[in-house]
Amino acid sequence: MSDLRTEVSDGSIPQSKGHPKGLGLLFITEMAERFSYYGMRAIFILFMTKMMLMTDKDANNLYGSYTGLVYLTPLLGGYLSDKFLGNKKSIIFGGILMAIGQLILFISASAADGITQSPTAMTQMAAGLTFLIMGNGFFKPNISTMVGQLYPANDSRIDAAFTIFYMGINLGAFFSPLICGSLAENIHYKWGFFAAAMGMILSVVLFVFLKNKYLISTEGKGIGDEVKKIDAANIGLVLGATGFIYFLLNFKIWF
Repeated sequence: MSDLRTEVSDGSIPQSKGHPKGLGLLFITEMAERFSYYGMRAIFILFMTKMMLMTDKDANNLYGSYTGLVYLTPLLGGYLSDKFLGNKKSIIFGGILMAIGQLILFISASAADGITQSPTAMTQMAAGLTFLIMGNGFFKPNISTMVGQLYPANDSRIDAAFTIFYMGINLGAFFSPLICGSLAENIHYKWGFFAAAMGMILSVVLFVFLKNKYLISTEGKGIGDEVKKIDAANIGLVLGATGFIYFLLNFKIWF
């Protein structure tokens, strides 16, 4: 029987007309995570100025520090994933850290009354941001990598797969300000952060329970598994980076 696969002009070999079910899992996982990320960002500046009573300058500086560090920590998360953890464990670990971070922001918002500036709420806010920054460093670079691992090399479906995957990002980013922003404006800021936390928890739960079933290669083998056990030196690296980030977010309060 002749091989039904046909080679196209660019040398790619379409393996099937459809996409593996693992793409759907990554789509939903990333959509829920982006809902959490952009939902928090949509209300964060207003939360700092209205509830934490920070000046516009200080609020914008802290917001800029947060967003900048979010793009820095994937260097650490990507390194540890490649050398030790693998993609799956990195995504789970990062997702858990971000869920904790959103819940800490919920606690911080619960302690802020918008009348007097609360040092406790400020410290809690910095802790929540630290968890979010570190968690993003493990989550973000690894989930995108897994999209390509679902397909064999030169598969013609890969470009379409990334297009579908980024649609999940856009959907999460579209709905999150509407939901989290409405809750923050109409009820209380803490419920905006709580909704963001629920988005992150949903992302992690779906990934944990469905990863082994759907995240497999075309040969039926699991992808993104652990490379080797992480050693004490790299655990120290993570803890040191976490402490340094927490210091950067707090130094204006302390000094």
